[in-house]
Formats: sequence, C-alpha cells, structure tokens
Amino acid sequence: MDQIPRPTIFEFHGVFMSKYFTENWDNVQSFVARPDDILIATYPKAGTTWVSYILDLLHFEQVCPERMASIPIHERVPFLEISAPFHTKGKDLADQLPTTPRLIKTHLPIQFVPKSFLEQNCRIIYVARNAKDSAVSYFHFGRMNCIQPDPVDWSTFLQDFKEGKTVFGSWYDHVTGWWEKKKSYSNIHYMFYEDLAEDTGREIDQLCSFIGLSPPAEKKERIATGVKFENMKQDKMANYSTVKVMDHKVSPFMRKGKVGDWKNHFTVAQNEEFDEDYKKKMKNPTLKFRTEI
Repeated sequence: MDQIPRPTIFEFHGVFMSKYFTENWDNVQSFVARPDDILIATYPKAGTTWVSYILDLLHFEQVCPERMASIPIHERVPFLEISAPFHTKGKDLADQLPTTPRLIKTHLPIQFVPKSFLEQNCRIIYVARNAKDSAVSYFHFGRMNCIQPDPVDWSTFLQDFKEGKTVFGSWYDHVTGWWEKKKSYSNIHYMFYEDLAEDTGREIDQLCSFIGLSPPAEKKERIATGVKFENMKQDKMANYSTVKVMDHKVSPFMRKGKVGDWKNHFTVAQNEEFDEDYKKKMKNPTLKFRTEI
C-alpha cells in the first residue's frame, strides 16, 4: 500500500486537482458520448456508488445477472477521469463498455465535463450531499485511499475543505455549478443524498421516470432492499474491497452512510465557524440542503 506516493494537490484551470485525474486530460475531454449514455455526476462521497448501483440494477439486473456477481461496480460504471496505479484508465473502460446504455460516473465540476455529453443531450444524474457530511466522509476517504492527498487530521482537512483545497475543488462551486446548469440544460436530474436516505423507494421512482423505465413494483422493492447500506457494505462487488489503492483497515470505503454523522466530528466552535462561512459561500438561495433528517 505504501509504495504509491500520495499525490500533491495543485490548481488546474482554477480548480484544485491531483495528477490521477488530470494525466489523461485530453483523452477524457475528447470522449465521444452516445445519446443513450447516462452520466452520474457528484462531488466526491455524495452517494455516487449508491446511485450507480441502483441504475445498474434497474437496467441490467435481469438482462445479465452474472455481471452483478462477478464484475465490481467500478468496472460496470467506470470513473471517467481516473488514471491511477493498478487501475485501467476510466476513459478506456468507458469506451469498452458492452452495455446499452453505458453508465459512466464523474466527479468533474460542470465546466470540465466533456462537451460531447451535452452535445448528445445525454441524461445526467447529479447527486448532492450536504456540506458537513460531505466533509466528514471525504476526510475518512482520504485517510484510506492512497491516491488521495494525505488529509493530515480532521481540523486541517476541514479548513482545506472550506477553502476548496481538496481534489475536485470547492464543494460550493461544484454543487452550485451543476444546479445552475439545469437552467440551460434540461436533461439533468438533480437529486439529494438526504432524500435518498429518507425514502429510497420514492427516489427510485423519480429516477425511473427520468430515465424512461417502468419496472414492476416488486422489482423496485427488490432493488430498494438490495441497495440498503448494510447490504451494499457486505457486497464485494459494491464495497470497493477489491481496489488495491484503498486500505479498508484504516477506514472502510462504505463507512456509515448516515445523514448527520458530522455531529460526531465537528466541535461546537467548528460548527459555528462552518455555518458562518457557509452563509458567505452558498450564494444561491434556491439550493437548500438538510444536515439531518
């Protein structure tokens, strides 16, 4: 695990990134999307795997059930911009996907998304999670994932998070940029992690309506049960236990999946400072998050 040097973070076209997401940049930017591709976009640690898994089951559970048991989710739903040790480049995996539609995930802010997705009018599902839980989850992810910069400790990481000095940049810019994009690009379904946690069935219904599927009620119920956090956490094809750059002994990839776990990390002072900072940085009054449910 230690043989992979932790990357440093640097500013890239105005957004903090690391080499593992910029080294294949030109190829990623020239990715050729197809009209039926579905792009799942999120800031890191916002339920990307959760929604990827739901969509994969909706489309392919009955078509090719053997995939579910033998191919990890990160190969079924490739991470477009990744270019990291022990990992086929995400762009290459996406090009080679045998499925229709192709499900592809990205953490890119809207201004970095390859143009062909928009030109082909692809369906895009954006999942947003409240800033406090995002920060906590991203901190623990950094501790266990060797291709992330070292988060040092919680208070250092929280400060970096507030300043947007994390890989994929500012949480504020990310969630707001995608929210604003809905005005000019109608094929975005913007959903919230908290809503998914509160009522998975309802959110699956809305997803189905967005992607134009009408599965029978029992299939939707089966999927809602299958994607419960504890079930996914035990599933080797979903829990990233096969990924060599992650040390699950430090912290599991699927840690808690809760809304409100930030309360176990933020001190009273940190919470007050964060709230003040949030008011300054969250410029769009129409974009509202819940920090508990």
